[in-house]
Amino acid sequence: MIKLRIPVPLAILWLVLAATASSAQTFATLANFIGSEGFAPWSPVIQGTDGNFYGVTSYGGAYSGGVVFELTPGGEMTDLYDFAYGDYPFGALLQAADGNFYGTTTAGNNWGTVFKMTRKGKVTTLYTFAGTDGSSPYAGLVQATDGNFYGTTSSGGASNTCPYYYGCGTVFKVTKKGKLTTLYSFGGADGERPFGGLLQATDGNLYGTTSAGGANSYGTVFKITTKGALETLHNFNGTDGEYPFAGLIQATDGNLYGTTCCGGATNDGTVFKITPNGSLTTIYSFDGTSGIGPYGGLIQATDGNFYVTTEFGGNTQTNCSFDSCGMIFQLTPAGTLTALHSFDVTDGGNPYAALLQSTNGSFYGTTLAGGSNGYGTAFSLSMGLGPFVETEPTSGKVGKKVTILGTDLTGATSVSFNGTAGTFVIVSSSEIKTQVPAGATSGTVEVTTPAGTLKSNIAFRVAQ
Repeated sequence: MIKLRIPVPLAILWLVLAATASSAQTFATLANFIGSEGFAPWSPVIQGTDGNFYGVTSYGGAYSGGVVFELTPGGEMTDLYDFAYGDYPFGALLQAADGNFYGTTTAGNNWGTVFKMTRKGKVTTLYTFAGTDGSSPYAGLVQATDGNFYGTTSSGGASNTCPYYYGCGTVFKVTKKGKLTTLYSFGGADGERPFGGLLQATDGNLYGTTSAGGANSYGTVFKITTKGALETLHNFNGTDGEYPFAGLIQATDGNLYGTTCCGGATNDGTVFKITPNGSLTTIYSFDGTSGIGPYGGLIQATDGNFYVTTEFGGNTQTNCSFDSCGMIFQLTPAGTLTALHSFDVTDGGNPYAALLQSTNGSFYGTTLAGGSNGYGTAFSLSMGLGPFVETEPTSGKVGKKVTILGTDLTGATSVSFNGTAGTFVIVSSSEIKTQVPAGATSGTVEVTTPAGTLKSNIAFRVAQ
């Protein structure tokens, strides 16, 4: 394990931007990736229970197969694990209820794998794909309320209608012990090449996208039960978007939101809203001057707005892909777009992955290129939003064990579920262990600390 303390040029450490979205907007380059320690972070970082951030690079490292890295909010980066040549992890990590990290590799043992990693960096392969049960999982996993993991493979499966990809892709379930069940094999007409991950919505169903296929060959939005019954909710037609590479999020209004990399009014990509029954509305069409290619999807922050990156657009630089370095935007639910930051190579270039909002209120992300070494950067963006707490999981029955993530939780005096007090144990300044108390109803989880009351960013749903 190699620990890096990466110096950041003072000239680009803090940039105060005069944007209208916030009076306290601050951008910072936290770290610069080094090829020998990993590069090309295609997926978003996640926040661990210790308050640090974890992610993967698809390439680089000791064996050129990618790495798992840890990043502190202050910018100290640690290489936790080096994948073998040919593994190439693209999907985001997941920290499960047991505290371990789970993820996928696209080509480990040729067809890809599902792996588990302990907090100390010990990796175990849980499952190796064989092609007919799926191949090349580009997305990470989601842990559903039943405790199992669910994911997608971009190719493989039982269908032979996509021979170039050895199958059109699959949806699968895998247990913590590594027993895998292929729930669904795409056939082309119902979608193909699902690059994005799955979302378990509040109705208990899983939702996702396929990057191609469907009635118009531009991709689909689908719903699938945990038993494998699939329904196509929408077929993209070009004018409402093309090729959704990222997965979906469920916003506070109960609807699902996502992005297409292309299509829309000028073929530069879109942000869309879709109801659980399949009614789709285009919220915004990018037009080149406002960014190109929102490949990585979006998030909804605690201010109710959406935040999204585009891989291209913004400053013109010959050292970035297609001569533009990408941008960060804020988008209101009504469709008003505000540019927050335009990358200029020195502070990074081509942000592919979605952002993460940390429990300290700030946003964190990565770029594929640029920075002092040309291998990409890790960055933060503060919009002046206050701290909050996050529950894992976000739903459960009375008695269900729940982990609360936050900032400066030491000294907490109470935890409540929609006003019902619960017992709790303070594990660290960033973690509290509790359980759903008797009599609790669905609503906001609150933690009272010496500095004030912190509220959960997502309402906790008490299952019956």
